[in-house]
Amino acid sequence: MIVHLKVCCIANIDEAELAVAHGAHAIGLVSAMPSGPGPISDDLIASIAAEAPRKLRTFLLTSRTDADAIAAQVMRAGTNTVQIVDAVPPGTHARLRDLIPHVKLVQVVHVAGIESVADAVANAAEVDALLLDSGNPFAAVKELGGTGRTHDWSVSRAIVEAVGIPVYLAGGLRSSNVAEAVERVRPYGVDVCSGVRTDGALDPEKLAAFCAALGG
Repeated sequence: MIVHLKVCCIANIDEAELAVAHGAHAIGLVSAMPSGPGPISDDLIASIAAEAPRKLRTFLLTSRTDADAIAAQVMRAGTNTVQIVDAVPPGTHARLRDLIPHVKLVQVVHVAGIESVADAVANAAEVDALLLDSGNPFAAVKELGGTGRTHDWSVSRAIVEAVGIPVYLAGGLRSSNVAEAVERVRPYGVDVCSGVRTDGALDPEKLAAFCAALGG
């Protein structure tokens, strides 16, 4: 079973190259967020995306919820994928299909409990992939990723079994738990940020250990 690796919170071209050198299938480029690590300017996101190998999936992480605003941001960024980290109004995904048909749509579902399965199934009908994370969009200051917390992997496994599209698993993954996470959830891919960083910077040793534990 090949588990795709997405290294998130990429801060510069050197980090992108390091991720690719360790076999990353995708990188995450975080735009403005209400909280959490890793946001960089839209100009820097565009620069990194332009330098990325053609085969690499480049994810723009956006907290915007209006389809026209999301599409405009993606077009400026030049990424081939957009990761929508907050819930969006009905019809948003369909509008994005019209505006940016060449871009893959990934919707984040913040796993809070068994009710998240129905949320995931509803979103799965509209997008190319789901990403399961451990944020809290209902907090006074929204947490939309990068929390370093795990969530209930049994719910994530139920989501994987209930939808027919790729599912990425995020939230508190590190070299010490990623093998167990993959065994229990059976995701299409895993997404890691804080688990491979030291003082905010991508750590080659932690990344190598993570990849080894993942089986890469």
